[in-house]
Amino acid sequence: MEKPGAPAAAPLLSQSSTPPYYAVPAPFQVPSPPAYVLLPSYPRRRCLGHRCRCCSSPLSYSSLFSLAFLTAMIAASLFFLWPSDPEISVARLSLRHIHVAIKPSISLNISMGLEAKVRNPDFFSLDYDEIVVAIGYRGRKLGSVRSDGGRVRARGVSYVNAELRLDGIRVLDDVFHLIEDLARGSIPLDTVTEIQGQLHLFFLDVPIQGRISCDVNVNPINQTVVRQICYPE
Repeated sequence: MEKPGAPAAAPLLSQSSTPPYYAVPAPFQVPSPPAYVLLPSYPRRRCLGHRCRCCSSPLSYSSLFSLAFLTAMIAASLFFLWPSDPEISVARLSLRHIHVAIKPSISLNISMGLEAKVRNPDFFSLDYDEIVVAIGYRGRKLGSVRSDGGRVRARGVSYVNAELRLDGIRVLDDVFHLIEDLARGSIPLDTVTEIQGQLHLFFLDVPIQGRISCDVNVNPINQTVVRQICYPE
């Protein structure tokens, strides 16, 4: 029995309870793969003291040596195979006859023999068409003679003979100089020897030429060559 005026006792069971909760499992998540960042590779450098040199170079020492050797071989091949003009020289120059005619006008009769030496410095054969020998007196051309052509083998030498004969060449413009030269016993002459031809370079024909000039003094009395100086051009 409850006493009147006494506080009501707490109930043993609560009249209302919290609604129940039912656990729902969380969905399974696959872990995402780790992210990677790709960076370009750079050659590593190794520093020694105050100097730093590259240890891994795109061109190695062997490649540089091979390139330098190949360049040297190409330069040497061009140097030796590049065509050059033949070397021509006068091996022998002899005076056969010289005569100064006074009547009907002052003129010269000259007969000379010349032996030209042709050297081919190239590694290919040389075919020359002709050899032209011209003679002059005090800068004035008196005449010329042509010889037949021929062939000079690679790195070879050939000798060509030419006979120069001029009859009745008038020298009216230089008659006073000719009289002085006759009185002195020495007549100055100049000769020009020229060769023209083709050098056979593989399937090409390269035109080449050689030229040499000579200053010759002859004695009209004893019919000899007193002085001879030749120089290539």
